[in-house]
Amino acid sequence: MSEPLLMARDGAIVTLTLNQPEKHNALDVPAMRRLGQIIETLSRETDIRVLVLTGAGKKTFCAGADLSNVDDDYPWEDDPLSGITDRLEDFPCATLCALNGSVYGGGTDLALACDFRIGQAGQRTFIPPARFGIHYQVSGLRRAVERIGLNAAKRLYLGGETFDSDEMLRCGFVDHLVAPEHFEAQVSAYTAELAGMAPLAVKGMKYVLNTVARGTFDPAIARQNVEACVRSSDFREGQRAIAEKRKPVYRGE
Repeated sequence: MSEPLLMARDGAIVTLTLNQPEKHNALDVPAMRRLGQIIETLSRETDIRVLVLTGAGKKTFCAGADLSNVDDDYPWEDDPLSGITDRLEDFPCATLCALNGSVYGGGTDLALACDFRIGQAGQRTFIPPARFGIHYQVSGLRRAVERIGLNAAKRLYLGGETFDSDEMLRCGFVDHLVAPEHFEAQVSAYTAELAGMAPLAVKGMKYVLNTVARGTFDPAIARQNVEACVRSSDFREGQRAIAEKRKPVYRGE
């Protein structure tokens, strides 16, 4: 049996791969709990600049939650998928979902919880809970409205529509759509660009953007983040790089 989750590091870039392509990379409860624990642990590391989430194979990024072994007594108030996506949304550095294939059900929330999404022409998405009497996780519905808008969210969640790759780009589900043969190169280039950004600035601005969208913005915390950036050695490095007409090298301090 293959390891359901893989982790690889390349300098300041960490890639997490859902590794069960024979199951369309669906996550059972133990795998969801494990993924949540990994993301929580990585969030405390200070040398990570970019977290990439992708899937194995070329057909499906993630088909969502595998509930085949969950009985009627499962404590749904302890929803492991919401735990993953909430941690992913609040991850302190930039996150990128590299959609190696189509995405269904709860896999859509994994994608939408990331800061950026790169997709491929020809993939698609649909979200079937309403067809099976399942109420989709509340935080995922909130995230969908924030990312793709109310009308598009209703079409997916209530109407059960299937969006092709062009519609995914049009509604903002993906930020960039590339031909499959250029996918890996685009992901690598975009990840490298993100990794070159100033970590303190990214963390501070990500907090503002996310909390403004959620209606939980705290101006005191935002001011602290701004002051931390101005006092940082990275700020001085950025100023020197401008004066010397070179690319800055940030240390996250």
